[in-house]
Amino acid sequence: MKAQKNFTEGKILGPLLRFALPVLFALFLQSLYGAVDLMIVGKFAEPANVSGVSTGSQIMMTLTNLVSSLSMGMTVFLGQKIGENKAAEGGKIVANGIILFFIIGIVLTIFISACSGLLANIMNAPEEAYDMTVSYVRICGTGAIIIIAYNLIGSIFRGLGDSITPLVTVLIACIFNIIGDLALVAGFKMGTTGAALATVAAQFISVIISLVLISKKTLPFKLDKSCFKFNREIIKKIIFIGAPVTLQDLLVGISFLVILAIVNSLGVIASAGVGVAEKVCGFIMLIPSAFAQSMSAFVSQNRGACKYDRAFKGLKYAIGVSLIFAVLMFYSAFFHGDMLSGIFANDADVIAASWDYLRAYAIDCLFTCFLFCFIGFFNGMEYTRFVMIQGIVGAFLVRIPVSYFMSKQDPVSLFHIGLATPCSTIIQITMCFICLMVLKKGLNKE
Repeated sequence: MKAQKNFTEGKILGPLLRFALPVLFALFLQSLYGAVDLMIVGKFAEPANVSGVSTGSQIMMTLTNLVSSLSMGMTVFLGQKIGENKAAEGGKIVANGIILFFIIGIVLTIFISACSGLLANIMNAPEEAYDMTVSYVRICGTGAIIIIAYNLIGSIFRGLGDSITPLVTVLIACIFNIIGDLALVAGFKMGTTGAALATVAAQFISVIISLVLISKKTLPFKLDKSCFKFNREIIKKIIFIGAPVTLQDLLVGISFLVILAIVNSLGVIASAGVGVAEKVCGFIMLIPSAFAQSMSAFVSQNRGACKYDRAFKGLKYAIGVSLIFAVLMFYSAFFHGDMLSGIFANDADVIAASWDYLRAYAIDCLFTCFLFCFIGFFNGMEYTRFVMIQGIVGAFLVRIPVSYFMSKQDPVSLFHIGLATPCSTIIQITMCFICLMVLKKGLNKE
């Protein structure tokens, strides 16, 4: 079974959509994977458990995003080699990536396990949900290497132009996570602890099964013992490409953690409401997120082949398709956010708080279809430092100050706090348009 797709020739929209569709399904399953924890806990446990899973999963998502962001360096590096018709070099790239992320996994495991209480304190976890938050973070932290392996598989194959394998990986994890949640949370009434155990166990099973399936694939390079030799230049290249994206995602993640900490100070209902809203947002942002990942693979190959016109056309197509769905998502979240929130919670106050916050995110839908596609494009073009800069500007000069200012108004409104996100997105889009014009001007000179 061939695991490589060439984006440098032929039509653009059709192949891009065919690649993005499995990515979309994988992201849907990934969102479902995370949402199942909150959904089942929300249906079978008290709001304090919902708050614990909400805060704990947000902490874990921020930390594990560091790995998936850094692995973007490997995705882009592999894509470039395929575009240059040098796919045979992929074995050394993948092997050194595995070495790098194994080391990172050990460090994260020690850090998260030792600092789970500190992280819960920093997040202002409500008193009723404090122990549950610590438990969730500690259990997930002990499985950090498993979580990293799970995300690494997807990054490798997206770099090869294969979006099917990551989809299978997520599907396996999602199925076992649902089974685990139903057994541990609904059956044995283990609440937050059960949700965390189900998460780690599902990803472990997914990694094992996925490795068996991958061993039967025909790769465009050899991956044997000879490849697993520490290569400083390859490691440097992966870090060079991935580090700015990692720093950007870390700081953006921290900005959302700051917002959640502000909301947590308002009480357990507000905390649970925003947690539910964040899960709903994971679904309404699926289309632009899928194109962001797809654009990185598409653009990196065309950049390697010096076919910049195809890269720009791909960006236009991605934004156009994303915008159509963005309007639908805006309508659903803004006018029917209570129905969406009711999927994840029974408590009327939690649902009302979630809808209030969701209305602000609905507005953001209309802008993220541009921003996410831009981010995928610039990552593929290896403009990762710019991606980092625009992310930091949006997070620390707009999102955090606006959310803090809104939290001090009387009466406080989750809708007003949530408006910080579309405000930052507008600023980031403006920066992206300026960078795009500068890039085009530079390429025209060349």
